[in-house]
Amino acid sequence: MKGLFKPISFFTTLVLLFTFAVNVNAQVEVFDDNEPIFVVAEESPEFPGGDTALYNFIEENLRYPNTEADFQGKIILSFIVEKDGSLSNVKLIRGLYKPFDEEAIRVVKLMPKWKPAKQRGKTVRFQNVLPIKFQIK
Repeated sequence: MKGLFKPISFFTTLVLLFTFAVNVNAQVEVFDDNEPIFVVAEESPEFPGGDTALYNFIEENLRYPNTEADFQGKIILSFIVEKDGSLSNVKLIRGLYKPFDEEAIRVVKLMPKWKPAKQRGKTVRFQNVLPIKFQIK
C-alpha cells in the first residue's frame, strides 16, 4: 500500500472543504418563495478571481477580535449565492465564540458579488458552506 496516496497541501484541503462541505444527497431545497436553492449544481458559484482570491479577501479583511482569552479554531458559515451573485441568508453552522462568530459573518457580508451557479444553462440560487479559521500568528 505504500505510495498509493500523496500528501494533500493545506490549500488543497481548504478548497476541498469549501467545495464539498455541502450535503450532496440533497440537490435542491425550497424555501417560502418557492424558488429552489441548489446545494449541488452543474456549475458551482465562484468568488471573483477564484478560490485564491477568496482566501486573500478573507485574510485581508478578517480581524482577530479583542478578547482576554486566546481563542483559535474554525467557524463554519452557510450563505446563499443569489442569481445576481449577491449573498444572502448568512448563517452560523458551527461557531467558536460570539466575537469570532460575528467577525466571520461581518467578513462574508463584505464580499463582492460572486459568479452565480448554473444548472442546465440557467443561473440558480445556491447554498454555499464556508469554513473560516482563526489562529494566532
